[in-house]
Amino acid sequence: MLKRSLATSAKQEFSYHSNYKFKCGLEIHTQLKTKYKLFSLSRTSFNEPSNTRISYFDIGLPGTQPILNPEALYLALRASVALNCDVQPISKFDRKHYFYPDQPLGYQITQQFHPLAKNGYLNLTKFDNTAVQGRIHIERVHLEQDTGKKHGNEIDYNRAGTPLIEVVTKPDFENIDQVLAFVKKYQLLVRYLNVCSGDLETGAIRVDVNVNVNNHPRVELKNLATTGDIVRALQYEYNRQIEVLESGGRIEQQTRNWDGFSTNLARTKENAVDYRYFPDCELPPIVLEENITEDIKSLMPEYPEDLLKRLTSKPHLLQLVDAKRLIAEPKLLHYYETFFKLYNHPDANKWIFQEMLTAFAKENKTFDTNIVSSKTLACLANLNMSLVSKRLVLRYMIRNDEECLKDALKALGLEEEQNGESFSVEDLCRDIINANPKIIKRIQSGHIKATEVLVGQAIKATRGKVDADTIRKKFVELL
Repeated sequence: MLKRSLATSAKQEFSYHSNYKFKCGLEIHTQLKTKYKLFSLSRTSFNEPSNTRISYFDIGLPGTQPILNPEALYLALRASVALNCDVQPISKFDRKHYFYPDQPLGYQITQQFHPLAKNGYLNLTKFDNTAVQGRIHIERVHLEQDTGKKHGNEIDYNRAGTPLIEVVTKPDFENIDQVLAFVKKYQLLVRYLNVCSGDLETGAIRVDVNVNVNNHPRVELKNLATTGDIVRALQYEYNRQIEVLESGGRIEQQTRNWDGFSTNLARTKENAVDYRYFPDCELPPIVLEENITEDIKSLMPEYPEDLLKRLTSKPHLLQLVDAKRLIAEPKLLHYYETFFKLYNHPDANKWIFQEMLTAFAKENKTFDTNIVSSKTLACLANLNMSLVSKRLVLRYMIRNDEECLKDALKALGLEEEQNGESFSVEDLCRDIINANPKIIKRIQSGHIKATEVLVGQAIKATRGKVDADTIRKKFVELL
């Protein structure tokens, strides 16, 4: 009954108690986008049949030895530099001993004593949420190997040995909104840098939270799979700890799991001594040159924060939600920037987000630059024809995988319209002028808005094939 009450409270009526200070830190496990595993030549796998991407080392066969994957090291360095960390000139691997079926070696190779990077930070700004601005400090970033995964009674070792970085923050979070903003910002950053796919749902990013109230012992909540789970689990656990304290109980340091409704005790929290850490005798130290940070920085793209500033400012003036979408989809970002250079027009943003992407969605197709290239879209947008006709052409190209604009115009019988039909438009406008002497008299007496009546008649007569601006200009010229 208490669990259900707390769950309902956390979901519907959550609020912070003035007498209990919320405090939280994160441990974020991030799978690196490498071709091979961290210490073997097995290919990384996310959707392959169970136990088809494993080697002798991955399953702990005696006599096999680890060899560090340099691609994983490089991606870990990119993430560390992006998180403003001090990259360590020398880092070392250690063995963390525990005996679970998903860890066939009997230990996990990690970096407990000498991590790859330390003392970083990530700023929360107005682009994240105006109410959560501040600096979150990063305690450490270290390399380690992932474990296998249990499916019912079967252990799939495809994931075992997949390279991870673990990002450990300081307990700087003072509310749940800050936690949510940080996780989303981190997702965007690693996805944009191509360090990780950035997905929580697939386990590419797995978040553990350490939460306490009023500096009582912290409780760790493991493997929260979605941002919604993170929010609800923290709300529930905050209320649970307050309930325990107000009933005269004591908060114990422990690990708890989230089942979608409540947190449940998994085990009493271990300390470092329980894992019997000691240096890995088979892996040499990682020794880096002094200027490695500057070298990595020189290879980095424009950071997402800087991109957001640029895309939401002149000349782009994008909505923040659209700018974030571009950053999350690098191919779309490149497409947008190329199109913007070719079609320097106030309607450029509308053509991408309201016309092109909407057209793909209406045709139930995934956005594909090969069907409608940025150059083709710019040519279409520049055609002297009505917006209705342009939409028809765009939908036709997407529906039929038609890459040639001229062929699409021909198939729809719009070849003449693209030339503006200047003579026929003039003849049409003269006919309408001659047929409406009363309206012409009003216009000539100063009622300029009456011109729109003539424009409407012309659009109706052409069935929308000529755009309103072309017709309006012709009437002004003739009158």
